[in-house]
Amino acid sequence: MNGRVWQETFMLHAADGAALHVSLALPAAGESESVVCIVHGIGEHGGRYAVVAEALTGRGAAVFALDHRGHGRSQGKRGHASVRNMTDDAVLLLLAASARFPGRPLFLYGHSMGGNVALSCALRHRPAIDGLILSSPWLRLAFNPPWWKLAIGRLIGRLLPSMTMSTGLDSGALYRNGEQSRRDSYDELMHTRVSSELFFSIMDEGCRSVAEAGALNVPTLILHGTEDRVTSFAASRETAERAGQRCEFVAWEGGYHELHHDREAERVLAFIGEWVRARSGRGDCCEQPDSTESG
Repeated sequence: MNGRVWQETFMLHAADGAALHVSLALPAAGESESVVCIVHGIGEHGGRYAVVAEALTGRGAAVFALDHRGHGRSQGKRGHASVRNMTDDAVLLLLAASARFPGRPLFLYGHSMGGNVALSCALRHRPAIDGLILSSPWLRLAFNPPWWKLAIGRLIGRLLPSMTMSTGLDSGALYRNGEQSRRDSYDELMHTRVSSELFFSIMDEGCRSVAEAGALNVPTLILHGTEDRVTSFAASRETAERAGQRCEFVAWEGGYHELHHDREAERVLAFIGEWVRARSGRGDCCEQPDSTESG
């Protein structure tokens, strides 16, 4: 997939003046039956979700994809932001999407760091959305960093909150897809930086959101690969358990972190697309794929 799926781009302006880049994809034929707003993960950008947008527009959805501040074509130091600012930005995106397509069922979709942002947005702001989709959300890491590194990092964060360091992410831990790896190697909008403030705001907000997941008031879908080495599968399962009947948890057996770019991407995206259609009054409820466990 490539950037040609995006028919329009525009800028949103946050309350603090930050200019935020948004890409928009529209169904090939007919009116939009639903609207999906995507918030992406650390070091990437909204335009990288062309494969997701194509799957959703093929099922009648209009798709908006935000570049977080400090990412992509949005303003800000690369890798520096805070979850609180990004949740405010997500609300701004939802308002813009709702204004463009009034009365359409509206969904918020977040992957990894974006999953943290989307969940926080739903809990803190309670926007008028019809569904929440969390893909491999970064609520906790899949590993425990040494305590002394965290202590030093928090100290640095108090003194130099905007100082960035390498995320250390290896594409081999994200997906198994040679073509996507090639595209990423040429993608000048991607970066590998994270500031102390951003890292610890993600960690702290993730803990808070897991603890408060029982307050979710919208239908929620959480998907997480059982072989994710980046973000915590257990944290996603715990969140779903706390959220109760409003939340559907799909454990994708053998899946890596970026399920939408991994070996079963087509089936993953078909499942998400049908979940959106079902909650837009356009399709039947989704059956669990054979390769998954249902939480």
